[in-house]
Amino acid sequence: MTKVLRTLTTSAAIALGTACVALADDGVLPKDNAEFEKWGDESGWTIYVDKSRNACLIERVDENENVVQMGLTADKEFGYVGVFTKADVEFKDNKVHLRLDDKAYVGDATAAPSNLARDYKGGYLLANNPNFVDDLQKRYVMTVMPEDANTFDVSLDGTLKAIDKARECNSAVAG
Repeated sequence: MTKVLRTLTTSAAIALGTACVALADDGVLPKDNAEFEKWGDESGWTIYVDKSRNACLIERVDENENVVQMGLTADKEFGYVGVFTKADVEFKDNKVHLRLDDKAYVGDATAAPSNLARDYKGGYLLANNPNFVDDLQKRYVMTVMPEDANTFDVSLDGTLKAIDKARECNSAVAG
């Protein structure tokens, strides 16, 4: 299977993981009725503008149809990573457990955004750690650990250039 995702610091992810659902309801994360408009492509990632929040995000779909999304919250205070799969998995305690190298992170399982088919499941992790983006850009694989034994990896290849392109998108949208 392909590999994906990058890290958040353990303390930030655990502390902020429980805030995920509330933040999604407050418009901090992409809403399930968000309208995404394609802005560009970079290194295997698609850059979108979330029209409901006027913020950019990057998205990648691997050969197993796993989806990774990364962006900034509407207020630009947090970074987020979303991981969604069509695999027949159950998320433990309605949580998404991720591992980047030797670091483990937990976020809330949420409804998949509207640009994904209804049969996707997964969730978002939030981080306000200043090293969050750097950590993501320097990793190539993220492991997703559902409650059952169906652990899978997603690729983070190309995140360095894609995140830089998302910064350009956010500047263009803001300005």
